[in-house]
Amino acid sequence: MKEILWFFRSRAAAFAHDLLMVPIAWFIAYWLRFNLDSIPEGYFNQALMLLPVIWIVQGGMFWYFGLYRGIWRFASIPDLMRIVKAVSVGVAVSAMACFILTRLQGVPRSVFILNGILLVLLLGGSRFIYRWLKDRHLYRWIQDRSHRRKSDFKNALIVGAGKSGEMLVRDLLREQSGPYLPAAFVDDDPRKIGKEIHSIPVVGTCSEIPGAVTRLGIDLIIIALPSATSRQIRRIVEICEPTGLPFRILPQLQDLVSGKASLKDLRDVKIEDLLGREPVSLDWHAITESTRDKTILVTGGGGSIGSELCRQIARLNPARLVILERNEFNLYAIDLELRRELPDLSLVSLLGDVCDAIQVEQVLRTYAPSVIYHAAAYKHVPILEDQTRAAVVNNVLGTRVMADLADKYGCEAFVMVSTDKAVNPANVMGASKRAAEMFCQGLNARARTRFITVRFGNVLGSSGSVIPLFQQQIAQGGPVTVTHPDISRYFMTIPEACQLILQAGVIGRGGEIFVLDMGEPVKITYLAEQLIRLSGKTPGEDIEIVYTGLRLGEKLYEELFHDKEKLAATSHPKILLALCRQLDKEELDKTFDAMQRACNQGDEHLLRGMLIELVPEHTGLMVSPPGNDKSAVIYPWKQTKAP
Repeated sequence: MKEILWFFRSRAAAFAHDLLMVPIAWFIAYWLRFNLDSIPEGYFNQALMLLPVIWIVQGGMFWYFGLYRGIWRFASIPDLMRIVKAVSVGVAVSAMACFILTRLQGVPRSVFILNGILLVLLLGGSRFIYRWLKDRHLYRWIQDRSHRRKSDFKNALIVGAGKSGEMLVRDLLREQSGPYLPAAFVDDDPRKIGKEIHSIPVVGTCSEIPGAVTRLGIDLIIIALPSATSRQIRRIVEICEPTGLPFRILPQLQDLVSGKASLKDLRDVKIEDLLGREPVSLDWHAITESTRDKTILVTGGGGSIGSELCRQIARLNPARLVILERNEFNLYAIDLELRRELPDLSLVSLLGDVCDAIQVEQVLRTYAPSVIYHAAAYKHVPILEDQTRAAVVNNVLGTRVMADLADKYGCEAFVMVSTDKAVNPANVMGASKRAAEMFCQGLNARARTRFITVRFGNVLGSSGSVIPLFQQQIAQGGPVTVTHPDISRYFMTIPEACQLILQAGVIGRGGEIFVLDMGEPVKITYLAEQLIRLSGKTPGEDIEIVYTGLRLGEKLYEELFHDKEKLAATSHPKILLALCRQLDKEELDKTFDAMQRACNQGDEHLLRGMLIELVPEHTGLMVSPPGNDKSAVIYPWKQTKAP
């Protein structure tokens, strides 16, 4: 209530001030018209008679043009433009009213022009003088900063003398109680070097940061480049690292625009800033239309990818969002989050397993989803390498259950989330995902449902990824364990991956395997080094990096498509189409039936061989003799035939 009263009082005070300026400008205009001499009595009486008209017209224009939307403390050019528009229209209307009333008898024409100029000066001048008075102590504070105790503030070096840097410095200066005092800018634009912004000098280019730090006694480096690419951020971070100083960064441009963050929200540089890519442009209209007023089912909706898919779908106004997740806590977490953030969302959270055909059929019969996003999968390579049955049951047969029932109950689309490890698989996990891809492709040929597969690499921060592991190891003082000095992986952020999955679901007509453009692969050693540096430590000194050797089933590098697949462009530049062989649905059914029998028998050895036979493009996937004795000789599947 106090805030509302203050708001109206402040508007009333500003309006009263502007109304007071109207007669002052009106009579000064007459005084100037008569060469700073006394106004003749006849003209003065006429001016006094017309003053109420001028008052009413100008007051109305002031309000109509929104002179009271702005705050005097932050008066700027847009406020001045509103004043000019309001005064100009007001003068024109006033002149017309005076002409109608008096035919301008006893009213000099030049008075209206002078009145307009004076009103702009009085209204605009008052606002800018008020702002100057408020800001004056800031500049005096800057000039006197050399007399303050060192412990009173931290000298900050601002990287980027653009609009964001200027706004950041202005905010920092206004907060006198804040810990940071801007000491200088650096910027790669040579035209800015030697100039000043709010009395803060631009002392050099980004490459001169180390020298500026030493010369100016800098305590903190702030990167004020919210629209910079990851490559530009990497360059600046690499320049800043030798200084040994902490550095902060402004939020990304999309967060500033969306209102999720402000210029005051300085944060640590994150690995996403260094490995992230250009913002993805999506056809949100088509994505929204494909989701709005439809029931959407997400399997594995509590996992890293699944939960982000749920978040993004929930904001596209579906008729109902159904989440199927077998991890109770993960289901609880995403359900709680969505109900808190989107209370009007029609949400159904189901605890269940994609391998449970009875439950899946009941879910599809009850809720009749139009689109299914199948994100449920086991994905940890070393764990699955010794547990072929678990991989086949969940990744292969679970996908079969979901896909067959999706077609049976007339779903419009079934989008399966796959992985780059399905390409030339060297492990059980990759082979199981490739088998699931093949089944969806084969089923599409005879189904009413559109079956679409989306294949991509690692996502930053997902459960089971190396980043949380490295962060935990760093927090414990190291060492950070990397399997091989040359091992590399593709990375993208979870939100970007999910956005492209949604886009692929719109593009797909059925039977496609879409490959997301993952950019350039990143060496895991580089990733570990950057995470160590971002934690304020030095690799090799504070935190050691230890190479442990490749794990079972692990490749040095991942591939997004194999040699026999031909990539074709799609309507989206970040989504490619992999053209590969398709197997007949009947053949696949026979193989999958045999896999089901082997799973029922618990025959790991047989299942591994069946995967190899089904996925001939595998590389290094071998069959161990019964008993899982790793010291025994391993041999290809061709030496043992499946029943």
